[in-house]
Amino acid sequence: MRNCLLVLGLILVAGMAFAAPIDGKWVGEIPGQDGAPMKLNYAFKADGATLTGSTTGPDGKEVALKDGKIDGDNLSFSVTFDMGGQEMKLEFKGVLSGDTLKLSMDMMGQPMEFTLKKAQ
Repeated sequence: MRNCLLVLGLILVAGMAFAAPIDGKWVGEIPGQDGAPMKLNYAFKADGATLTGSTTGPDGKEVALKDGKIDGDNLSFSVTFDMGGQEMKLEFKGVLSGDTLKLSMDMMGQPMEFTLKKAQ
């Protein structure tokens, strides 16, 4: 019985350690329309194979991630922004490698790639 509890405890600790790398705040930037960099801020939280979190919209308001999934180092999610009463849905796919997250975004059929770094 004690061995079963020990094994269960080790599995829970390993599960928390596995989920920990994506959890937290991530930052990056992309080129803006006027050439000045546009800052990106994300907060991610893993719960098994489910990814939740938020980002900041163009208006500065927090926007929730939707349809978030994690499969090993691969992840995907979507974000829907309100652009003056019209919804714009962006699809993201990424690969996590240590403190670097490489994402590709599909915005109305136009792909864009960028990198986020884990904030300290």
